[in-house]
Amino acid sequence: MARSDRLIALTQALRRHRFPVTAATLAQEMSVSERTIYRDIASLEASGVPVRGEAGVGYVLEAGFDLPPLMLTAEECEALMLGARFVRERGDEGLVRVIDDAMAKIEAVLPDEIRLALRESSLFAPAFGAHPAVTISEEALRRAIRENRKVRLHYRDLSERETNRTIWPVLLGYFERTRGLMAWCELRGDFRHFRTDRMLALEVLDAHPPRRRAVLLKEWERSMEHYRQQCSGGSCETAPQGKQRPTKPI
Repeated sequence: MARSDRLIALTQALRRHRFPVTAATLAQEMSVSERTIYRDIASLEASGVPVRGEAGVGYVLEAGFDLPPLMLTAEECEALMLGARFVRERGDEGLVRVIDDAMAKIEAVLPDEIRLALRESSLFAPAFGAHPAVTISEEALRRAIRENRKVRLHYRDLSERETNRTIWPVLLGYFERTRGLMAWCELRGDFRHFRTDRMLALEVLDAHPPRRRAVLLKEWERSMEHYRQQCSGGSCETAPQGKQRPTKPI
């Protein structure tokens, strides 16, 4: 790799890391020596790139710095197209429309040889058949997640029991044959998973959960890790109420 290309790649790597990253980590990512990273960091600082940090502690790119527009490589185009194909196969109609618009915008600014790589990507995202029919607006559900709003949900569980719940949506997962929402359920006082095809009605409320979505996400991750640890020890059946159920859709 040419040194100029390596400096651009190093700047991209620094921008990708949100917290200080060591020279050893950067060296491993870029397949060079730590000494090379030290020299390249010095070159970036000399050219005015605001890199903050020191050897042995870590480096971070200061907020507000931006690179000029960079042309995508053929491999980056293939990765983007793979992701787009996954969205087209697993996303709802709203997401399919969004990904088509996004890919059209990207294609419009690419040179001919790179545009060909985008259209003729060699990476494949298989289809797994049609998803079950969904009656609620998944676009409204995604909006509730983005805006951190509570949702009133009329739901039919796997035992065909219907309940009305107020939930705090956190994540919407796209799986091979279903889509599922991870949320805090006020009725159960715990995290639960809800399949979108079993949602009968949905209303996005004006009220916000008392905790930010990022906080709820961390709490859910801890609960899932606790559950995995219990299962690895063979104690799933005896886990406390609320700890063994989060992984099961209801």
